[in-house]
Amino acid sequence: MRKLTIILTLLAALACAGTVLAAETILVGTTTSTADTGLLDALVPKILKDTGLEMRWIAVGTGKALEHGKNCDVDILMVHAPAAEKKFVAEGHGVSRMEFMFNDFVLVGPVKDPARIKGKGVADSLKAIIAAKAPFASRGDDSGTHKAEQALWKGAGLALPDKESWYIGVGQGMLVTLGLAAERGAYSLTDRGTWIAYDAKHHGHSGLAILSEGDVALRNQYSIILLPPKCSKIKHEAAKKLQAWFLSAAGQQAIADFKLEGKSLFTPNAAK
Repeated sequence: MRKLTIILTLLAALACAGTVLAAETILVGTTTSTADTGLLDALVPKILKDTGLEMRWIAVGTGKALEHGKNCDVDILMVHAPAAEKKFVAEGHGVSRMEFMFNDFVLVGPVKDPARIKGKGVADSLKAIIAAKAPFASRGDDSGTHKAEQALWKGAGLALPDKESWYIGVGQGMLVTLGLAAERGAYSLTDRGTWIAYDAKHHGHSGLAILSEGDVALRNQYSIILLPPKCSKIKHEAAKKLQAWFLSAAGQQAIADFKLEGKSLFTPNAAK
């Protein structure tokens, strides 16, 4: 009986190993926010179970992710800069751009709020930051967040302050940027999902707080984009399968179920 149990255990282990070996790997070009929040890690086992795909990713700013797509270095894109995405597709570098989830951006800054922006709209907040010459930490990396920040300065009727001494171009991801903002007592724009992850890591004692939120202009839309036939060496069928999963009821529910500290980080909105 003991030998039979051992044999059955080994057969079960081999079956599991066979399942893993049979999984097809797909490489996603995506943004730091989907990785830094833990969303992708949470979705990996669900995607493997439902589709047989082993999802891997390269997490960079959206600008760099789009370059990876343009160069056919990834199988599919998951990004959050709508204007840049639409241009990318119009130029023939992508097809089937589908919106599938969103969260929003928030302006965070020192708890003491030297520029007195708390409770103000985003445009008035940026004007107050300029008037106070308060330090502002920018991603500065052509990411979706950086593009959104630039659009907000322009939308407020302000010139981009990249040459100002108080404006800090970090050139790195959101978590690094938030860390520098906390260190320098600076304001910054971040997606809410990454903010929740950052704030949880510091147990609410990073020295930063959300000071401006809720404007329509702060919506942060994510899309998943297929690459065209000219990318002949990538996994087109696997990419279609992965996109279909994110747009499906199962994928949308998995996004809705993903929470940190009891808070939802993303809202599914496929076909809405």
